[in-house]
Amino acid sequence: HEKLMNVARQLATYNPDFFSCTYGAGGSTRDRTLNTVLQLDGDVKVPTAPHLSCVGDSKAELRQLLSTYRENGIRRIVALRGDLPSGMAEAHGELRYANELVEFIRAETGDHFQIEVAAYPEYHPQARSPRDDLLAFKRKVDAGADSAITQYFYNLDAYLHFRDECAALGITIPIVPGIMPIVSF
Repeated sequence: HEKLMNVARQLATYNPDFFSCTYGAGGSTRDRTLNTVLQLDGDVKVPTAPHLSCVGDSKAELRQLLSTYRENGIRRIVALRGDLPSGMAEAHGELRYANELVEFIRAETGDHFQIEVAAYPEYHPQARSPRDDLLAFKRKVDAGADSAITQYFYNLDAYLHFRDECAALGITIPIVPGIMPIVSF
């Protein structure tokens, strides 16, 4: 944790728009993720966007977490379906897809949060087809997403094609290319 904070302080000198903080990375608990988000946002002084996934959490749990983030001045959320537990073919719970989570966040908090969603230039491995994946992305945008961060991709042409396909569907939100996380300064 201290190594992360040291690197974050160094990176903060470059004035990034925000840090993205994964939910439960490395087996961490919700409390550790929350503490990391609050420390990055408050102590390091860089706006932090915690990941929030709907797999495995009830609406009541999500509502409480959104309230905690709001009370602590967090203004940005990365809304995700989340990884399915091993052996599950589809999500179970009150919210099954990221577009439902985006709708829920908007219904609960209005425009308080800048909502980021995931995008897949080389399409999601569980999608039936690239077109189905593109339409799933559009549902997240239509639900109220403000911008997107792509999954890592290794083919620039895939990203450019995805961007063009989004434009053809009338999707105008910013789509930020995902990059490999920085692990040392």
